[in-house]
Amino acid sequence: MKKVVIGIVIAIIIIAMGAGAYFMLNSNKEKKSDNLNQNALSLNDNINIEKENTSVMKNENTENSNNQSKTLVVYFSAQNHTKAVAEKIADKLDADIFEIIPEDKYTSDDLDYTDENARVFKEHDDESLRNIKLEKDTVDNWEEYDTILIGYPIWWGNAAWPVNTFVKANDFNGKRVIPFCTSSSSGLGQSGKILEREANSGNWENGHRFQSDATDEEINAWIDNIK
Repeated sequence: MKKVVIGIVIAIIIIAMGAGAYFMLNSNKEKKSDNLNQNALSLNDNINIEKENTSVMKNENTENSNNQSKTLVVYFSAQNHTKAVAEKIADKLDADIFEIIPEDKYTSDDLDYTDENARVFKEHDDESLRNIKLEKDTVDNWEEYDTILIGYPIWWGNAAWPVNTFVKANDFNGKRVIPFCTSSSSGLGQSGKILEREANSGNWENGHRFQSDATDEEINAWIDNIK
């Protein structure tokens, strides 16, 4: 009888130990599972944070790129002197460029200042003839430009008439505007001030007169001065 009782007690002890071990193993598994889940959540959180930070950085870089100052060189050239200077300025400043082109282009005969019957001579004497229609008087994405450089030849102390048409057609509000001209003898005179009055907007600065055959050194020195 004692042996039977002892056997039962031993069996109970073995069963109890087995149950305890089972519960301990399950408990450890649950803890490990919880730890794995927590680690996975933490990893996902870190990944999401990194994605958010990357997105913010991309947005900031895009905004900074969009906010970069942009420069446009606008010019009218009757005999390619102003064109040559304008292209060198645009290249030096890494700026965009826009040519003012009259619908009725000037010929060499039109530009004969010694002939009273030449077109420019008649336009000089009759201001009503100076309303020159352009092929295009506005610039694509005009609002993106912060600085506008306007180049032209000097006609009787004034900017060539087509430039007036362009200036009147555009809003220079909030823009830095710098005129420049080319001429064989005449200076800039009041041409920049007159254009400023025509525009009636913009922050106009003193301009510069280049010789018709301006050198690279002269152009580069002026650019360094206005930067």
